[in-house]
Amino acid sequence: MTGEPEVRYAQTSDDIAIAYQAVGSGPVTIWMPSLSNIRAQWRVPALRMAYERLSQDLTLVLYDGRGTGSSDRRAGDLGLDAHLRDLEAVIEAVGADRVNLLGYYHAVAAAVAYAATNPQRVDRMLLFGGAARMREAMSPAQTQALLSLVEQDWDLFADAAATAWLGWGSGENAGRVAEAFRTAATPAVARDWFAEAARLDVSDLLDQVVAPTLVLHRQAASQIPVEVSRRLADGVRNGTLVELEGSTPTLFVEGGARDLAMVSRWFLSGEVHRGALSSGPAPTALTTREREVLRLIATGRTNAVVARDLGIAEHTVERHAANLYRKLGVRSRAEATAWAIRNGAA
Repeated sequence: MTGEPEVRYAQTSDDIAIAYQAVGSGPVTIWMPSLSNIRAQWRVPALRMAYERLSQDLTLVLYDGRGTGSSDRRAGDLGLDAHLRDLEAVIEAVGADRVNLLGYYHAVAAAVAYAATNPQRVDRMLLFGGAARMREAMSPAQTQALLSLVEQDWDLFADAAATAWLGWGSGENAGRVAEAFRTAATPAVARDWFAEAARLDVSDLLDQVVAPTLVLHRQAASQIPVEVSRRLADGVRNGTLVELEGSTPTLFVEGGARDLAMVSRWFLSGEVHRGALSSGPAPTALTTREREVLRLIATGRTNAVVARDLGIAEHTVERHAANLYRKLGVRSRAEATAWAIRNGAA
């Protein structure tokens, strides 16, 4: 594919224009949005690769929820019913009788609700990064600290969400993801979006979901504890939980090719090939001193200040920093800080 797919528009029952794209062929698979900008997301190299790979086997449908991206910016209601109206409009626009649903982050609750109330229209479902009670996925201190930036400093929120929260590192992917966040919505809409997301609770609908459901978990314990994902998988009738190795709280970054193969296989055949999920060896354990250096680096201290605080020479700090970078597989202070935040070491 040489360019971005055409953006089309679906009209909801309450007269909101929803921007969507459909690419590829095969079973219709709808990647439901969180805070999204589908145009900007195609400019993220890792996401573009994911879209192109998935569309080799599937008809991949992407869309921006109301108030975000290229959809009608008149957000209005951002509750569960509104999200379902957006999804229903897109399904009708693509003319699909049955669909697969990929529920990502805040879209998890809406995916569950749609599958529970429309069992005849959902073949399979894959859920990642959310919960039946979304406050369980949003309550960790790290997430709340990040969300507090939404109104204080929108640009800083976008950068921190891309690097520390979602683990995109500090290269081109991270910059493009931050730009996608920054342009997805206004700070006011984002504030309302997250506030409504925290109120979503579809726990009473879980046992009505009959579609085979794969729940993937790869977050540090400080972000979303695995017990949250386990409750989600156990709550549906045909749920399977797979814990992916690593701690990057997104798909298609850490072990990207394996993630893509697993997602395609699930939607095509309902098979889960656990042997394909390894993301390589865990980082070598840090020494006590390396952890101290990492903790101080993650607070923004310079090497000179770290040396003063620990009572050691600055060149010793540099040596410890080089060692911990190597062990963690990171290349910069920003990436080390992101790792520390994700793993509760900051």
